[in-house]
Amino acid sequence: MLYEIIHRTAYTYTSDVTISQHIAHLHPRDTANQHCLRHETTITPSPALSRDRTDYFGNATLFFTLESAHRELIITARSDVLVTEPNFSPPVHTPPWETGTLTAAGLPLEAHEFVFPSAYVPLLPALTDYARVSFTPARPLLEAVLDLTQRIFTDFTFDPTATTLATPVERVFKSRRGVCQDFAHLQIACLRGLGLPARYVSGYLETQPPPGQIKLTGADASHAWVQIHVPGSGWIDLDPTNNTLATGRHITVAWGRDYEDVSPLRGVIGGGGKHQLAVAVDVIPKLAAPEPMAQTQSQSQG
Repeated sequence: MLYEIIHRTAYTYTSDVTISQHIAHLHPRDTANQHCLRHETTITPSPALSRDRTDYFGNATLFFTLESAHRELIITARSDVLVTEPNFSPPVHTPPWETGTLTAAGLPLEAHEFVFPSAYVPLLPALTDYARVSFTPARPLLEAVLDLTQRIFTDFTFDPTATTLATPVERVFKSRRGVCQDFAHLQIACLRGLGLPARYVSGYLETQPPPGQIKLTGADASHAWVQIHVPGSGWIDLDPTNNTLATGRHITVAWGRDYEDVSPLRGVIGGGGKHQLAVAVDVIPKLAAPEPMAQTQSQSQG
């Protein structure tokens, strides 16, 4: 499926921002089943400096600085992404889960760093115990992970009012409520507690309106899910919020240890007073391929 993705972020401030610096992860990655055909980012007001780079995890990253006084900042990212359905080994045919742990022989070096705790993913005995119910001795790895995914989906309630970005995963576990970011961090903590490499994925998910209703413009949102390293298969994507393996409707932007590594937009500002944030995302299926253009463009306008 070919998707057009429009991600618009707007900050409105009560007083002048005199200087600001920002980092954005808005450029979808190229993967085995995904290709970003074109991308452009428009920034208003025009930044004094704008640079594209690749970060430590291989994610496309945009850094920009604004040095003129402003009370509004608008970042609009537009991408065309071709996504195909991923291929997975049958879960029952994956190797025993113990072969995928940090202590097992043959674990690739790139997977090692995704076993340790990170800013949003502490290793907690209660979460490790919760995970062990799914990981019985010699159980096929992907079968066990899918069982854990289903349990999180069943035991936890999606509630956008229950948490913020600062809510610890321990509190999410106790309250059994949260959003996709929380459930991704929770599952990663469960897996890492068992010595299994797991990483956080930021992206988009094509959503459908209720039957008989029209899809509203800007009603989509960023999404988060998990990748688990499976010996012989590599990294496999799972979505605990929706109790599924990733499909052709999941569009990957970036991955890292947790949300802090891949947040869509973050920065520091001087001044500004109070602010309001408005985010609108559209994931639009397209029937025809886009006109040829440069794969990556970063633009600004005054």
